[in-house]
Amino acid sequence: MEWTSVSFFHQHCRRRRCHGAAAGAENSLRLLYKRALGITIATSGRMTALVARTGRHQQRYEHGHRLVAGCIPYRYRPTGDGKSMEVLMISSQRGEGLLFPKGGWETDETVEEAACREALEEAGVKGHLQGMLGTWDFKSKRQQGVFCPEGLCRAYMFALDVTEQLETWPEQHARQRQWFAVPDAIVQCRHDWMRGALDQCVAFLASGSSSTSNPMLLSDTSLSLEH
Repeated sequence: MEWTSVSFFHQHCRRRRCHGAAAGAENSLRLLYKRALGITIATSGRMTALVARTGRHQQRYEHGHRLVAGCIPYRYRPTGDGKSMEVLMISSQRGEGLLFPKGGWETDETVEEAACREALEEAGVKGHLQGMLGTWDFKSKRQQGVFCPEGLCRAYMFALDVTEQLETWPEQHARQRQWFAVPDAIVQCRHDWMRGALDQCVAFLASGSSSTSNPMLLSDTSLSLEH
């Protein structure tokens, strides 16, 4: 069997639903999708990039909020007197300013898997999650719908220690990516709530913690507006 992209998962799930296949078969396909996440697949002697997920049919909602997962990808650069932290930011598809990777948390994945998937799809990086930084609430006019009529979103943000930067990735034609020193990233950040997440990331990493259980976990329910 040849796989040309992770769209294999979506195509076969639809076929199996149409033919009334058992739930176990669909779960097996989901497992295959998760194993494929974070890799490229060789087909006919060439490398084919993964395809970004689209649509809202598997989106999670809770108490009128669309649930979102994202991360702050970081690395350390050696300097003359030690090392300097840099974070990876991506361009917005809808205006000026830079962002950190984030997107909808879907029903067939954990929040950690969703955060890693968004980093791969939007920024083309893989790595290890070092900790959950907290949750941030914001309002997005674009996300207004039946399940969140006011456009409310709740973002679960993680610190991602980058181990690999891919040359090709799903959204490479729609976004630019760039590494910044933290002071520059604060200036470039488009949204106030992401600036708060970056502050939390710096504090978390400075504390020496390296676990997905973060004793400094922050929940920011002050509402900011995304345009």
